Amino acid sequence: MKKQISLLCAVIPVFVLVILLILNVKVFKDNATGGANQMALLISASVAAIVGRFHGVSLKTILEKVSHNIQTTAPAILILLLVGSLAGTWLLSGIIPAMIYYGLQVLNPQYFLAACVIISIIVSMATGSSWTTSATIGIALIGIGNGLGIGSAMTAGAVISGAYFGDKMSILSDTTNLAPAMAGTDVYTHIKYMTITTVPTIIITLIFFFILGLNTQASSAINQEAVLELIRQNFSISPWLFSVPLIVIVLIIAKVDPLPSLLAGTLLGGLAAFIFQPHLIQLASSSGDSVVFFDYYNGVVQSMIGETVIPVEEITLSDGTRLNLQGLFEQGGMAGMLGTVWLIICAMSFGGAMEAIGALKQISSFFLKLFHGVFGLFASTVASCLAVNITTSDQYLSIVIPGEMFKQAYDDKNLAPENLSRTLEDSATVTSVLIPWNTCGAYHSKVLLGQSGLTSYIPYAIFNYLSPFMTLLVALIGYKIRRKHESKKSLIS
Repeated sequence: MKKQISLLCAVIPVFVLVILLILNVKVFKDNATGGANQMALLISASVAAIVGRFHGVSLKTILEKVSHNIQTTAPAILILLLVGSLAGTWLLSGIIPAMIYYGLQVLNPQYFLAACVIISIIVSMATGSSWTTSATIGIALIGIGNGLGIGSAMTAGAVISGAYFGDKMSILSDTTNLAPAMAGTDVYTHIKYMTITTVPTIIITLIFFFILGLNTQASSAINQEAVLELIRQNFSISPWLFSVPLIVIVLIIAKVDPLPSLLAGTLLGGLAAFIFQPHLIQLASSSGDSVVFFDYYNGVVQSMIGETVIPVEEITLSDGTRLNLQGLFEQGGMAGMLGTVWLIICAMSFGGAMEAIGALKQISSFFLKLFHGVFGLFASTVASCLAVNITTSDQYLSIVIPGEMFKQAYDDKNLAPENLSRTLEDSATVTSVLIPWNTCGAYHSKVLLGQSGLTSYIPYAIFNYLSPFMTLLVALIGYKIRRKHESKKSLIS
C-alpha cells in the first residue's frame, strides 16, 4: 500500500545528489560533466527509487514516470543535435568566421559586452527562444569576443542575460505562454506585469556589463588585424553568407517550428560551403574518392556529424607572444553534443523518480507552509521553483508543479493571478540555465563554451541571478502588488 512520503525521506535523494556533485567537482573539476555527474544523477535516482519502494511505490510506476520525462525531452535533444550540425556547416561554410570578421571591425572592445546583451535581446525577442539565440548569434559573439581578447565566460554570460530577457518578454516564447496559463491569466497581462521586475533587472545588467567592459583589458590582448588576416587567409568572406542565418531567424519569427528551421539552416550552411569554401570541404573530407561530388558530399556530412577542424597558424603579437586561436575554428557536430544528451537523459531520470515517489510535492508543500503573509507566499514560490529546477532538471516542470500548487494560495490571499505567473518566470525560467545538469544549463554551456569551462559563465549570468531577487524585493516593499478585484489597468502600491 502506498504511504505518503515524509519531508525527511523526500530530501534524502537530493542530499545524496548534492554530496556526489560536490565530490565530482573536487575530483574531476571541469571534466565532471564527462560522465561523473551523469552517474551521480543515476545513483541519486536509484536512491529515490529505493525510498519510493519503502513507501509502497512500485518500480513500474517509477520507470513509467522516468520514461515519460525522457520522452518530453525528445524535442530538446533533437534541437541539440541539429545545433551541433548547424554549427559544423556554419563553420565549414565560413558563416561563423564571417560574423567574427565583420564583428571585429564594428564592435568596440570596451562596449562589446553591453552590445552582446542588446544584440541577444533583439534576437531572442524576435525568435522567442534563448536556445536559438545561443545557437546563432551567440556562437558568433563568442568568436568575436575571443578575437577581441575578451574571455568566453564573460561573453557567454552577456549573451545568456540578453537571451533570457527576450525569452521572458517575447510573446513567441513557450515559457511566456506557459506561466500565465498555469496561473490563470492571459499572456498580454503577464508580459505587461513582468516589466515591473524585468526592466529594472535588465538595466542593472547592462550597467554591470558596461562597467565590466570598460575595466576589461581586451584590445591589447590580441592584434585584431592579425586575426582578420588569419580569417582572410583561410576563408572566402562575403556578406552573402549572412543570408543563411537571416533565413533561419525569419523562419522562426514566422513561427516555423525550431526543428525544421534549424535543419534548414544546417542544409543551407552545407550549400553555402559548396559555393564559398570548396577548398575547405575537400580538406574536411576523408573519403579519398576520385569523384569530386562524392568528396564534397563527404566533407559536408562529416561537418554535420563529427568534428570539424580548420587548421590555422598561430598569431605572433607585437611583443613576440605566440597566440593559438585554433579553438575559434573547431566544432564538434552532432557527435560533440552526445555528452550533453547523456546528461539530460540522466537528469530527467532523477527528476522522474523524484516526481513518481511524491518527493517534489512534499518539498513544495514544505515551502508553502514555511512562510506566512504576502511576502512569504512570494518567497515560498521562488524557493519551490528553484527546488524543482534543481531536482527535476527541467524549466517547464519548475513552472507547472509550483504553478499548480500555489495557484489556490494566491487566490486565497486575494492576489491577482499575474502575481503568480510573474514569479514563476522570474524564478523558474531564468534560473534553469544556472544549474549545470538542467537541460537549459547543459545546452547553453555546451553550445557557447564547448567541452571546457562548462560552468564558467555562471558568475556572469547577472540577469538570471538578479531576477528572483528583484521579484522578492518588489514583494517585500509591496510595490504594485495587484489584487484580484482591481482592473487589469490599475495597480496599487
